[in-house]
Amino acid sequence: MTRDDLFNTNASIVRDLADAIAKACPEALIGIISNPVNSTVPIASEVLKKRGVYDEHRVFGVTTLDVVRANAFVAEKKGLDPQQVNIPLIGGHAGVTILPVISQATPSVQFGADELDKLTKRIQDAGTEVVNAKAGAGSATLSMAYAGARFVFSLLKGLNGEKNVIECAYIKSDVTDASYFATPLLLGKKGWEKNFGLGKLSDYEKQLLEKALPELKASIKKGEDFVNSTYKMK
Repeated sequence: MTRDDLFNTNASIVRDLADAIAKACPEALIGIISNPVNSTVPIASEVLKKRGVYDEHRVFGVTTLDVVRANAFVAEKKGLDPQQVNIPLIGGHAGVTILPVISQATPSVQFGADELDKLTKRIQDAGTEVVNAKAGAGSATLSMAYAGARFVFSLLKGLNGEKNVIECAYIKSDVTDASYFATPLLLGKKGWEKNFGLGKLSDYEKQLLEKALPELKASIKKGEDFVNSTYKMK
């Protein structure tokens, strides 16, 4: 199933769920994991705006699966415990829009240029790797469930007042030319409280960002246009 197929299936579902949330629980924290996340988050946001209840601090695109994969792949390469590795993931949640910031890894790791490029592409294409491994019989399931649960648990920790709860997520943003963008966020009682932005990027990561932005902006526009052409308030 292509991203266009996913859009055609999920766009109206996310639109209608966002409308129901706007009417029934407008102050909910909304974690959107339905692909294509680069478009479905703008879809939900536009619906909430039309209902007059939009709060950008409460709407998240869940990109945790990219973080989990990056942590696992880097740990595998370096013989580390993936639970102790943290790779910030910025950008979006599809292909070249997924930007692992390995230069900011904790603990610090080093790769040669060729190995870094192969590792980055593997992180970006990991969803396809799973589909191929299943011979077309499905896509990521358990890893997606784990990532979704991790993000929700982090939201709950923030709601409960725990300090220094940080997760990457795709949100309304002004850190780049794209109006939605994933970055590390400090979570709290009202959603995200602080956007940590891009941090210092390597030259290689700057090139990845430049390549990602056009595709990301096109996906955002596609989602917004869908709502403007199909949404009817009832």
